[in-house]
Amino acid sequence: MEAVLKWLSDSQQIIYIVILMIFVGIEVIGRVPSVLHTPLMSGANAIHGVVIIGAIIVMGKAESDNYVALILGFLAVILGTLNVVGGFVVTDRMLEMFKSKKK
Repeated sequence: MEAVLKWLSDSQQIIYIVILMIFVGIEVIGRVPSVLHTPLMSGANAIHGVVIIGAIIVMGKAESDNYVALILGFLAVILGTLNVVGGFVVTDRMLEMFKSKKK
């Protein structure tokens, strides 16, 4: 428990920045018109390929006994992959709306 409290006190500025980023992100996303939401989100989801590559690098460079880095890297790969696939599915559905219907 002491190690967790020490890490929290050492990382206090980073924690404040992350909390501020969450609130700013919610405000920015909340103000996007619904017409632009799908194209912007599908493009942003595709950017998660960078997250996947970064997570793979972190997992590759992590020590074998550093379970926190390995677990976080694994979760980042899984969630980033889900986000990329979801972004492409949404983009595909969006593009289907513009195709002419066959009779």
